[in-house]
Amino acid sequence: MKNFKNINLGIGLCLLVFMLSKCKEAELPGPINFADLVEQDETPYALEIGEFPEPDFGDNPLTVEGATLGRMLFYEKMLSKDNSISCGSCHLQDHGFSDPDQFSEGVGGSLGKRQAMSVFNTAWHTNEFFWDGRAHLLRDQSLMPIQDELEMDETLDNVIEKLSEEDKYKIQFIKVFGDEQITSERMSLALEQFMNSIVSNQSKYDQVLAGKATFSDSEKRGRDLFFGEYNPAFPEESGADCAHCHGRINFSNSRYMNNGLDSEAGQDDIGRQEVTGDPNDKAKFKVTTLRNIELTAPYMHDGRFATLEEVVDHYNDGIIVSPTIDPALEYTTQTGLMLTDQDKADLIAFLKTLTDETLATDERYSDPN
Repeated sequence: MKNFKNINLGIGLCLLVFMLSKCKEAELPGPINFADLVEQDETPYALEIGEFPEPDFGDNPLTVEGATLGRMLFYEKMLSKDNSISCGSCHLQDHGFSDPDQFSEGVGGSLGKRQAMSVFNTAWHTNEFFWDGRAHLLRDQSLMPIQDELEMDETLDNVIEKLSEEDKYKIQFIKVFGDEQITSERMSLALEQFMNSIVSNQSKYDQVLAGKATFSDSEKRGRDLFFGEYNPAFPEESGADCAHCHGRINFSNSRYMNNGLDSEAGQDDIGRQEVTGDPNDKAKFKVTTLRNIELTAPYMHDGRFATLEEVVDHYNDGIIVSPTIDPALEYTTQTGLMLTDQDKADLIAFLKTLTDETLATDERYSDPN
């Protein structure tokens, strides 16, 4: 019996050696070379601009795959230190790509210092980015929150390392750039493409311009007030003078202005001055679009106003004069805008016609995960 066991053991060892030798002879598969399987795709992205002017994308024209990669990155939580938040965490689609909280919560519960700005129609922003304009191009802006200790608190090198371990990103970078190399510059170009693809031009206001809808009496009167100029000599004819700052097709004048929120002594946030170093820019902030204003509360750079009613009250009789205040706004302080309760209600009714209901649900801009 003992010899029989030894024979079986010997045969088993021989079979094991034979199998191992054959395994060594067999060629083991190496890492997948996605470049052999995937090709670059430069199909242009069809931007639905409606009545907006043709945007100039310079050296970063929109492509289908570029916007797709940017969308993946916009909602990618690996861009943050602890993989807990993404760009989309603070720029929520159903809130006009802004944050309903006064200040956004970053990694570890830290809070930002300013209210999160909305992200749409960026293709028509011509005066830099952030409330103070510290980012010259949208691609510059896209990387700053990643590195901000109050936001994502991560390094670009770490992000690249994490993304490089994911096959889906290797494939998508090949589709966009021709190879799977992931760099911070390429990330920024893709994010810029996605944000530039987010267009909001389907509001009731747009439908009225296109002859597909009509204003209610209240909305029409609010429109007249919105575009009407302030006239202290003829109170009955005086308007709310909103178009002075919020004119043009995107309802912004593309400037930085002090809109009378604080006295000089109370201007703890110096705004644009922090970027330019010019005292004449103290407490000036980017004039934001009023499109989708119904969705993007709270309001102002510090989110101090929770409602549109508070905003209208501020401009009606709450403006505080300081050295850098806009002259046109200072001019209105001699009497205030003289708006009645009905005027205010009508003005807000018009502002709500700037809401684009399709923006909040458009799958092209939603989280792909």
